[in-house]
Amino acid sequence: MTAEAVLYDAEAYADDDLNEADFVEWYEARHLSVSTAAAAGAVVGAFALGVLTAVGALALMGRLDD
Repeated sequence: MTAEAVLYDAEAYADDDLNEADFVEWYEARHLSVSTAAAAGAVVGAFALGVLTAVGALALMGRLDD
């Protein structure tokens, strides 16, 4: 690619619309609400998944050692 081609491509990407204002409507996000039972269940589930992963990794390491 020559320098002239690069300059030509740069001119194609010139955007004159950047000077015009765009209207954007911002809405306040709703607060996330999770019940206590759902939060506790997520924590217990994540802990159980971690325990199962650790036990599975230890079991695999024990089998590979033999």
